Amino acid sequence: MATRKTPETAAQARPNVSKEELLTYYRDMLMIRRFEEKAGQLYGMGLIGGFCHLYIGQEAVVVGLEAATKPGDKRITSYRDHGHMLACGMDPKGVMAELTGREGGLSKGKGGSMHMFSKDKHFYGGHGIVGAQVPLGAGLAFADKYLGNDNVTFAYFGDGAANQGQVYETFNMAALWKLPVIFVIENNQYAMGTAQKRSTSTPDIYMRGEAFGIPGEIVDGMDVLAVKAASEKAVAHCRSGAGPYILEVKTYRYRGHSMSDPAKYRTREEVQKMRDERDAIENVRELLISSGQATDEDLKAIDREIKAIVNEAAEFSKESPEPALTELWTDIYA
Repeated sequence: MATRKTPETAAQARPNVSKEELLTYYRDMLMIRRFEEKAGQLYGMGLIGGFCHLYIGQEAVVVGLEAATKPGDKRITSYRDHGHMLACGMDPKGVMAELTGREGGLSKGKGGSMHMFSKDKHFYGGHGIVGAQVPLGAGLAFADKYLGNDNVTFAYFGDGAANQGQVYETFNMAALWKLPVIFVIENNQYAMGTAQKRSTSTPDIYMRGEAFGIPGEIVDGMDVLAVKAASEKAVAHCRSGAGPYILEVKTYRYRGHSMSDPAKYRTREEVQKMRDERDAIENVRELLISSGQATDEDLKAIDREIKAIVNEAAEFSKESPEPALTELWTDIYA
């Protein structure tokens, strides 16, 4: 049922893309990278409180997947969520202001890093309980099936969450009801701080879908074009009414689990080797230059533009007022 596709063979499945598309992916990934770098700075300055989980290194996952979406498609994820927000078009100012707990944030400063939403962009969180977003994602997909449209839900979770029981309860229901949901396993190989080989009995997590009759494959998450190709296949499967699909996207975060994690469970040499040899943004940059589709100066100009947007978002997040005390009584349903 599931298709074994290693990162090496997945790279051969790259779709043909235009210069404009490639530049868009480069820009979107760079936006996430620069935004997260700035968020890390603000956290160090004490302007962001609580937990802060950065997406640095994993940018190709969500950018590649979003490339296959259409208006109406939904997404839900865990606490490493800033990249998902930016990739689906949420305002960087609103995201950054939410990180600093300000009134101008997308959840009015009450959700923080892990709990912001956008009805307009069909982004349904940011969830702090490991694996809890997976059944919620199936619920979003159930609503679309009930309404009879062809929208697809992307339910993101990590390699650590893949060992949670509610994930498999959800697999069972999604398969029974043929729900249009893509289960995206963002396998950064270390969960919170434990290597996959020490926590997971099977090397390929997506294969667990076989027990429920759910097809899937493994994808090179450091190659945005490979992710896009796999996403298009998964989306077509779901839109056709064939039921759920699993994508295990092998990626790698450069920072610790959160800003408070020193990441002593791996060597600096391992992280640097991944940065030097497999960085998704650098690989697209080299492809653009080597193919003559962009010059080094073109890409530097994009970087300057993005840094300006991120700096503006940071200033907005500092200047936006804190929520009024009356906000404590709004949006309460129980």
